[in-house]
Amino acid sequence: MATSTTLTEPEFWLRGPIEGISPFLQPAAHALLQSNMELVHYTANFPNHLLWERPSGCASVGFHIQHLTGVLDRIMTYARGKSLTEQQFQFLKQEGESNPDLTVSILVKNFHDKVEEAIDLFKSLPESELTQAREVGRKKLPSTVLGLLTHAAEHSQRHIGQMLVTIRVLE
Repeated sequence: MATSTTLTEPEFWLRGPIEGISPFLQPAAHALLQSNMELVHYTANFPNHLLWERPSGCASVGFHIQHLTGVLDRIMTYARGKSLTEQQFQFLKQEGESNPDLTVSILVKNFHDKVEEAIDLFKSLPESELTQAREVGRKKLPSTVLGLLTHAAEHSQRHIGQMLVTIRVLE
């Protein structure tokens, strides 16, 4: 997957279809790739010592990046019709906790890898599966494969925007 740290190129949705992905999943794939590109761009010079700062009680930049990765991982699990693992629950509990072992580059790479995994999943899904029912969470709330993957994409865009505001306040 090619990503760029420049925002001078057109947004991903204006670059045409992504080969091997259903037309129904193109918007979600474009949004995830856009989130990935923007994350790389906006955190390129962000200092590690500010990663866990919470200006005015807002979520930290570290939280947003971890949450982007965690949500995408959990949504893909549900889309595959599986339940979350203990490791995924542990990751969820630790989202946003200050961790001096984590750096901006590690967190960005983790999200990049998860986006690549999502794009691979999108390519492997036959259109006939997109409307299949899926359950979300312990309450087993109703969704579909398409609904889950669309939510993952829009959720990533929302957190990129929130993270950008936090970055601007901190810098």
